Amino acid sequence: MKILITGAAGFIGFHLARKLLSIGENVIGIDNINDYYEQSLKYDRLKECGIDRIAIESNNNLIQSDKFPNFSFVKIDITDRESIEKLFEKEKFDVVVNLAAQAGVRYSLENPHAYVDSNLVGFINLLECCRHNQIKHFVYASSSSIYGMNDKIPFAEEDRVDHPVSLYAATKKSNELMAHSYSHLYSLPTTGLRFFTVYGPWGRPDMAPMLFANAISQGKPIKVFNHGDMERDFTYIDDIVNGINEVIKNPPSKDDDRPFYRLFNIGNSKPIHLMEFIETIEKSLNIKAKLDMLPMQPGDVKRTWADTSNLEKLVMYKPNTSLEEGVEKFIKWYKKYYK
Repeated sequence: MKILITGAAGFIGFHLARKLLSIGENVIGIDNINDYYEQSLKYDRLKECGIDRIAIESNNNLIQSDKFPNFSFVKIDITDRESIEKLFEKEKFDVVVNLAAQAGVRYSLENPHAYVDSNLVGFINLLECCRHNQIKHFVYASSSSIYGMNDKIPFAEEDRVDHPVSLYAATKKSNELMAHSYSHLYSLPTTGLRFFTVYGPWGRPDMAPMLFANAISQGKPIKVFNHGDMERDFTYIDDIVNGINEVIKNPPSKDDDRPFYRLFNIGNSKPIHLMEFIETIEKSLNIKAKLDMLPMQPGDVKRTWADTSNLEKLVMYKPNTSLEEGVEKFIKWYKKYYK
């Protein structure tokens, strides 16, 4: 298969690209490499895939990896409709995996237009390109954030999600509705994946694992919201990309309950108390954390917990990385990368 990964310089996109390349798929990656967080980390991820920073910055054409003959990359923003259309027309993709989005709940409180541009305008550009280029399967990232203040646990795909508590969550819910309409109108096979707190090596600096590791290593206090009374369905990156790979190979069809349209939770199905997560990082670093206990932040939720039974039925999805093992791998990478 020929697979397009948007957001290929991002955390999940980078790991998914390496997974697909390792099993022989032909992959083209795109990313706008914005400055939401340190660009050097994004360029270093691409370097791991054999794409040189100087080559990216010096031309606007597809760059062939010097490590993987089946991987190419080009710097494109999904909001650039003309460039996206030309890429689709030229490359004739079989599958598109959209992992490009403006991420972050708290950032959306201060920069709403970034979310409208990337998560709505960029998303419709991709849907239109998929529609006009006979894409066999469009897989896209949704988020556990859309469950908002849902009191029912674990969160199931059938639950109502009418009360998002952040603009980020609202844009992800919008993505699901947009994909549903394209599946219905144009028989475009789409699968949305609601990710639950993904962590691991090469993770995003704005997420809790990296923020905690940085602060603890430097002897600085870590911000612990809701006074630590929070739970997250922390899911290790390898379990996530294995699940995505299986989903790619199983597109929805006209014979499904909702023809050509699917939604799945993808998480660990085992919420971890925030203080336990912090203690696991402390143990791996062998440093005691200084805690700055704070109230709940606007747009945040107290608990996330994924019911992944539907995904398990379809592709036998089953995470097998324990919290201790996942954190140890993350900290090992962290020490090596940041020295």
